[in-house]
Amino acid sequence: MSDTSLTDSAAAQAALGPTRSVAFEARLKRRYRAEKRFKAMGLGAILFSVAMLLILLVTMVGNGIGGFKRAEVQVPVDFAAVGISATPEMLNQPGAMELLRAQGLPELVEFSAEQALGPIAAADLSPNAWQDVGNAIIADPSRAQGQQTFWIPAGGDLAKAYSGDGSTEEKALAAKLSAEGKLAQHFDGGFLTRSDATDPQEVGIWGALKGSILTMIVTLALAFPIGVLAALYLEEYAPKNRWTDLIEVSINNLAAVPSIIFGLLGLAVFLWLFPDMRSAPLIGGMTLALMTMPVIVIAGRNAIKAVPPSIRDGALAVGASPVQVVFHHVLPLALPGILTGTIIGMARALGETAPLLMIGMRAFVASPPDGLTSPATVLPVQIFLWSDEIDRGFVERTSAAIIVLLLFLLAMNGLAIYLRNKFEKTW
Repeated sequence: MSDTSLTDSAAAQAALGPTRSVAFEARLKRRYRAEKRFKAMGLGAILFSVAMLLILLVTMVGNGIGGFKRAEVQVPVDFAAVGISATPEMLNQPGAMELLRAQGLPELVEFSAEQALGPIAAADLSPNAWQDVGNAIIADPSRAQGQQTFWIPAGGDLAKAYSGDGSTEEKALAAKLSAEGKLAQHFDGGFLTRSDATDPQEVGIWGALKGSILTMIVTLALAFPIGVLAALYLEEYAPKNRWTDLIEVSINNLAAVPSIIFGLLGLAVFLWLFPDMRSAPLIGGMTLALMTMPVIVIAGRNAIKAVPPSIRDGALAVGASPVQVVFHHVLPLALPGILTGTIIGMARALGETAPLLMIGMRAFVASPPDGLTSPATVLPVQIFLWSDEIDRGFVERTSAAIIVLLLFLLAMNGLAIYLRNKFEKTW
């Protein structure tokens, strides 16, 4: 090539150099702008999620605080008028409340309320108001002597009037009693110890909460061992063929099946096998175990895969058998991931309503279940039933129950984080 050609080529490249530099700078600026937009969108999504979460929490707490309170009236009771035998020996008996009823405690409380509040307000007291007096006497027998003052639950109409609802006459009566210091809202500790009722002043969540606990015990006892063993078999022992591929696909599909399908399965199978256990925690736990098991299997397989092959090779090199390798080395190292997946699956099962509605766990249960085969309901179903009531008192009780359910879920997720940190090992 001649010197003239080389000179022309160099001149051409020199002429194109600024053009290429400008194009490169333009593309670089576009990439930087796109990166900034992406960061802004990500930050906006996080802020939006946090804002929605705060709105949810503030709304639930604002509505739920009133659910932990109830309207109560002040009633002085003179036990000198009607003698009540309330010795500690008598009150320690199982039927102490019935003995107090037989001695005329309901009539005494009704008469005292009429004298203190007037016939209209006394007629609107909760039908079971005398039981609060009875519980106070059982807790402290000395309160059955002389004249004692008790705060007992008001009736539904009086409670609504105190909250701002009801007729003009009821509001006037509530305002009068409130001004006299005879009507006020107090913290209702019994909300955490009572069961369902038809009066929002008398309802509680202990029956539903106990049903949820019993149901979760059955779910964990069935889903955890079967799910972990299935994950170990598929990862460590199962041959790679069409059958195992079919099983893996089936498990992945089951994890995505709507929960109501498992309710239909429980209705068709478990209630057919045990027709007398409708709405029992045993049937509910078996149904939720079917729903939770695929989640545990998938989480267990992922945790087992994360164990380095060198752990297995090292254990085999020092003479461990294949079973010892799996249960003494692989499983302990995979346990944090398995426990995390298990508790997350259990938390999902705790909040399920549809499958339990299908097997009849929406019954009105006025007493806590005695065992796994007793009629029961669960906390999400109880929330669903209360939300369908038209009484304003149930709206506040529903929000309070939601707060308890959220605290239960937060406790389970906190337990998952604790167990993961406790058993997690580095290699």
